[in-house]
Amino acid sequence: MITTSKKALGSLGSTASIFALALSGALATPAAAQDATASDGLDLIIVTAQKRAENVQEVPISITTMKGDTLDDLLSGGEDILALSARIPSLNIESSNGRTAPRFYIRGLGNTDFDLAASQPVSVIMDDVVMENVALKSFPLFDVAQVEVLRGPQGTLFGRNTTAGIVKFDTTRPSHEFEAIGNASWARFNTVRLDGAVGGSLITDKLAMRVSALYETRDDWVDNGFTGENNVIGGFTDQAARVQLLYTPTDRFTALLSGQARSLRGNTATLFRANIFDTGSNALNGNFIRDTVFFDEGQNQRQVQDATGLTLKMEYEADLATFTSITSINSTDGSSVGDIDGGFGAVFLPVSGPGFIPFPSQTEGSIKNHNQFTQEFRLASNGDGPLKWQFGTYYFNMDLDVATNPFFVPETVLKQSNNTWAVFGQGSYDFTDRFTVTAGVRYTEDEKQLGSIATNFPVPGVTTEDDEVSWDISANYEATENVNVYARAARGFRAPSIQGRDVAFFGLPSSAQSEVINSYETGFKSELLENTLRFNADVYYYRIKNMQLTAIGGAGNFNQLINAKKGVGYGFEADLEWLATDNLVFTGGFAYNDTEFKDPNLTVPICGSGLCTPLDPLDALGNANIDGNPFPQAPKVTANFTARYSVPFGAEGEVYAFTDWSIQGATNFFLYQSEEFRTSGNFEGGLRAGYAKNDGSLDVSAFVRNITNERNIIGGIDFNNLTGFAKEPRIFGISVSVRR
Repeated sequence: MITTSKKALGSLGSTASIFALALSGALATPAAAQDATASDGLDLIIVTAQKRAENVQEVPISITTMKGDTLDDLLSGGEDILALSARIPSLNIESSNGRTAPRFYIRGLGNTDFDLAASQPVSVIMDDVVMENVALKSFPLFDVAQVEVLRGPQGTLFGRNTTAGIVKFDTTRPSHEFEAIGNASWARFNTVRLDGAVGGSLITDKLAMRVSALYETRDDWVDNGFTGENNVIGGFTDQAARVQLLYTPTDRFTALLSGQARSLRGNTATLFRANIFDTGSNALNGNFIRDTVFFDEGQNQRQVQDATGLTLKMEYEADLATFTSITSINSTDGSSVGDIDGGFGAVFLPVSGPGFIPFPSQTEGSIKNHNQFTQEFRLASNGDGPLKWQFGTYYFNMDLDVATNPFFVPETVLKQSNNTWAVFGQGSYDFTDRFTVTAGVRYTEDEKQLGSIATNFPVPGVTTEDDEVSWDISANYEATENVNVYARAARGFRAPSIQGRDVAFFGLPSSAQSEVINSYETGFKSELLENTLRFNADVYYYRIKNMQLTAIGGAGNFNQLINAKKGVGYGFEADLEWLATDNLVFTGGFAYNDTEFKDPNLTVPICGSGLCTPLDPLDALGNANIDGNPFPQAPKVTANFTARYSVPFGAEGEVYAFTDWSIQGATNFFLYQSEEFRTSGNFEGGLRAGYAKNDGSLDVSAFVRNITNERNIIGGIDFNNLTGFAKEPRIFGISVSVRR
């Protein structure tokens, strides 16, 4: 929760352009991974973007951080990881899979593929472990110390499938000092969120433990207008826990064992709403009713997800170098059922609606079996000399059984496996006390296989494999005591992909070859006005060869992988934090991202219903030529703003008010452009007011999320009718946080 110190709202560690200063705003706050502070000013932010603890102002990468307390504020009304979308410059998150499979985009680069086996160019890292499968990416967020968003390719240290960047979560580690934290909130729709942690020394001063847990529930609040049932959709119970043991037998060796688990049960598959647009317009019509849908299928959008994980991180610090081993096992399974057409009946049946429903469509997707194993060994130099280095090896294995069950055919089950190994190294050298050059390289081999377990007809097996080299080189120059300038060039790749979902619809598997990105950026990081103003900015350009895309929809509920010859993107980003007075803090962020396909021969199907109005040239088959189009789900503008004002109250506390706002500019949903499947721009604001003790031991507040009750549409379904889906309505509530 928000505290009373100058650390309360902190800093956006990272990037952007000077031209964005007037517009900037971001909900990122000081997010120190350890208790490091700058004297008489803003917090010192420590990040591990280069797998070392470093001051974010000295890292030549575009980074934004968010403190765990601020993340708690965003989630107190029951929202999931999608709450981070547009709260950090250049970051967009959306999903058509409810609370279980988010899709991430950085600088306009992401993947709209809704399949449960889809790969993404944004990697999610939790406590040094990649969450590769989309379901693992949805693990609930609680007891988080810091969020780091790294923009641009991160292939040298983090591997393939990081061409766009990384969203990195670091949970709070155990310590020998006793700590107990409890957060409780109640919100609209009887939403209850309880999370807490307790930790300290266990038996001996060489063993520490931390136990943290989350319980979150909401009542069903959406009516089914077709069946006449009230309050039958939208509710859920999501439970998760984490246990960590830190063993430090000597001052040179540490072992951290962490286990976590999750159980989700609810009616939280995405609320698809049929024909909420009129042909020729993207404005919502009367078919959109916030608390009512009209479903004849989907089992009330039933959704189930379970996940477990176990990680052992061991470090031995010798005089010359530190050896690190990270071993992790993760698994997840679950299912989601949805009324995909968003309505009832069909034109050939006695009743149908709302609007034109050419045919009914219910689909269930499930993960029957999933196991992920990762192992990293790393050796990194110690000491304060001019040369710093690290090198290591990495192995990744995943086995996955994915099932698709359309309403009209038997269930199809496909098996996928993925094996990857890599070797990597990075070094930096201080040529002077102001000028540092860093360079790294990684060699990766990746293989994927797809085969059938249960299908409607024989399906040939598919294998893809590739080996690639990723690299980066950067330079950082301390122009003044308070200003660093940097430049960075990087090459990364996304491994080949296989998609077998169309087998369930009597199609064949598809595949896409590796995409390769070359990225260039330059920027500055500054701390001004006696360390009361932090302002960071960058400009960037990237070019992607053989860009992996997913052609979704068209004449049916299909999903085909394709490669675009080339894609380009460029823009600028800015973060700032201003401690105007001891009682008034502003933060801000702004990003401009321009993306474009470069492939004159690439065409994709348009909406299968014939109701949409395509804006692209069509070929003789009625397919759209997408050359020159922006990437899907890639808004040109994202902007954020926060302000916090406090007044002393009594001898031990303060009353405060905090507001946050985010803007996502015009966004296209699909590869092709149409009048209907796009937004003209979304915005959302929040407000929190309350009382907090100066020592952080108590915080009592009332809050409102989506305070203006915006009807923000974030995606669509085009194969059947003009279907769309929206973010959450206004949520209001109260919260209490206690610490000891």
